[in-house]
Amino acid sequence: MTAILYPVAANAELALAGPLGRAARAREAQGVADQAVIFTSEPTGPAFATREAALEAYAGPVGEAWARLAEQILPGQAPLRVQPTFEGGRRWPAVPPSPPRTAWRLMVSYWRIATAARPLETPQARKARRARPTLDSEAPDSETLRAMARQPLRPIAPQQALDIGLFEVRPPDAPHIVMPDE
Repeated sequence: MTAILYPVAANAELALAGPLGRAARAREAQGVADQAVIFTSEPTGPAFATREAALEAYAGPVGEAWARLAEQILPGQAPLRVQPTFEGGRRWPAVPPSPPRTAWRLMVSYWRIATAARPLETPQARKARRARPTLDSEAPDSETLRAMARQPLRPIAPQQALDIGLFEVRPPDAPHIVMPDE
């Protein structure tokens, strides 16, 4: 089995159009970019109503292992709230007759240069809600907070290293190993 050579670029559009190079692993990607890289998958390009239209537009990249088509729910639709029922031996009610409107987008997986600016980074809802407005900015309205709350969760800070137990030690000749101390 051969490794997938992912593009190395500053954003998804450049990964599709003209990457700096290709790499299978982070170490190789850092060598190509000469700086830190982060592996990411992002949508790029316009949204298409049908899969066939998207395949026609992206016939070349979709054949690659690092590019795929994904169906996404269009923004601005209220999620359908369904309560579980326990009638007739079924837990959930029948599927609603009209599914949410969707569009097809090209998802590109690539090594993003860590210093490159992230597209459309919004703060997390809990931070924006607690932040006090300054003179040049105002507090976000309820619709903006709802949109931020629908985004995927991101950590507030990097995860801390795990503590070692009371009866565990790191040997001086191999500090990367945690050994029980009896």
